[in-house]
Formats: sequence, C-alpha cells, structure tokens
Amino acid sequence: MVTWTTAEIPSQQGRTAIVTGAGGLGFQCALALASAGANVIIASRNPDKGLIAVNHIRQIYPSAKVCFEVLDIADLSSISAFSKRLQREWGSIDLLINNAAVMAPPKRLETVDDFELQLGTNYLGHFALTAKLLPMLVKGNDARVINLSSIAARNGTIHLDDLQSEHQYKPMTAYAQSKLACLMFSLELQRRSDIAGWGIKSIAAHPGISRTALIPNGSGSRSVAGIARRILWFLFQPAAQGALPILFAATSPQAQAGMYYGPDKLSETRGYPALAKIPPQAHETEIASSLWMVSEQLTGVAFSDEQF
Repeated sequence: MVTWTTAEIPSQQGRTAIVTGAGGLGFQCALALASAGANVIIASRNPDKGLIAVNHIRQIYPSAKVCFEVLDIADLSSISAFSKRLQREWGSIDLLINNAAVMAPPKRLETVDDFELQLGTNYLGHFALTAKLLPMLVKGNDARVINLSSIAARNGTIHLDDLQSEHQYKPMTAYAQSKLACLMFSLELQRRSDIAGWGIKSIAAHPGISRTALIPNGSGSRSVAGIARRILWFLFQPAAQGALPILFAATSPQAQAGMYYGPDKLSETRGYPALAKIPPQAHETEIASSLWMVSEQLTGVAFSDEQF
C-alpha cells in the first residue's frame, strides 16, 4: 500500500467504536473515526481528560457522534462495570481499539488487582475487556478488535514462570513482555474466532516511534528516555502519523484478519501503514495457548460461547 491516510477511511456511518485512552494515539483514532461518521466511545479513567477530548473533537466536527465513558483498564471491577453499562445502552459493537498503555515506570508498581502495572494495563486489562465485550462484538457488523503492540515486542519474552516480574523487574523488559503479550493475544484471538465461528477480525498494529505522553508518563520526563523524547523530538513522528497503522487495521477493507501493521520506513519506526514483521516468538502457539489460559485464570474471565 502507498501513503495510506485518513482520507481513505471508508464511511463509518452506523458503526460503533470503542477506543481506550483519551490522549495521544487514542485521541487521534477517535478523531478520525468520528470524522468518518462512527459512533465513538472514548473510554478512559480520567473524566476531565476524556471530556476535553470529546469537546475538542466536537469543536472540529460539530456533528460528531462521540461520548465519554469512565474505564480504568487497570481495574477489573471498572472493566466489569463499563461492560455492563455498554450492554444496557448499546446493542452491539463493531470496533474495539485496545490502545491505553503505560510504559516503563522505573519502579515495579501494581494495579488494584495486584498485577504488575504494565502487564495489567497493557495486556490483562484489554484481555478482560475483550472477553467481557465478546457477545456485543459477535453481534457487530464486520467486527474488529485492534490490539496495540510495539516495536519493543521484538525484544519481548513471555516469562510464564515470572509473568508479574516479581523475582526481577526491569522496566523495558516488562514493557516488551506486555506488548509481546498483546501481539500474541491478537493472533490467538483470530485463531479462536476462526474455530468458534465468532466472525471477529482480530488485527494487531503498532505506531512506530511517536510523540505521545507515554514515555513522560511512564519513565518520567527526567529519565533517559524522557530526556531523549524532549531533546530528540524530531526523531518521533506526530501522534496523528503514528495512529495511521491502527486506523488502517480498524477501517480499511484491505486490512487482513490475523495480521500485524506498522509504519513502513526506518525499521518500522515511522512512515505509512504496511504489513509489520511479526517477531518469531509471537508465533509460538503453545506459549500463546498457555498465556491465554493463565490470563483467564488471573482475570477471572473466559471467552466462551456460553456468554451468548
């Protein structure tokens, strides 16, 4: 594909989309989907930030159908409450973009459910959310689940014997594991959808290296990564550019189920949407199956036809 942009997004009229995260990539995805006519639900733990995003989109597109819902993706009780509200208010969901993330806090932190923060936020929370919303996705029209991975997944390893980094915590090692888990979840979800006949397209994407608040909010503005982000800003492409592979996966008729998309230039760090290289370890189906089973046990959710 050549220089695919948001101008090529097909009409999203009548489609309902959920985007987790109100800033950076999440905002850019919500903005583009709203401009194409989708009913967009911005789901974030911060009501102030979420409402600012909604108002900003409405200022640009006054007729935009966009709303905010409280969702703390690092809290299983919040995920459950969010899912129940949506089931009452919406009949189906056509698109779920699992975007919200945290990156490389210098010290090991935990979610309210005692998960290591990066694994719990980036992966386990979205695993649980997808499971909870599965009945609505099955009812959707050309339903798609987009899981955000990262070029950091190339260096990731799934440590099933220390998934929570309890024995040893290294910020970027834990981050790479969480993003590899997101990619493996996306591939495994497609395999299971095909077998079960759910009719869901599961597609992974990554934004390359983009100018968002992920590094300052995680590592901190005074960390090596934070300083590099500030001083070497020109190496980071704009968030709107980084969102393109995500939006391609979410909307393009050319996007293929079970595939992975990212930028096409400089080792996938910047550019326009293209097929991304899947790291060899992401193809380890036995580990993916074990990770799925452990994830169901940890989160207390299950992907089951009994939900329908």
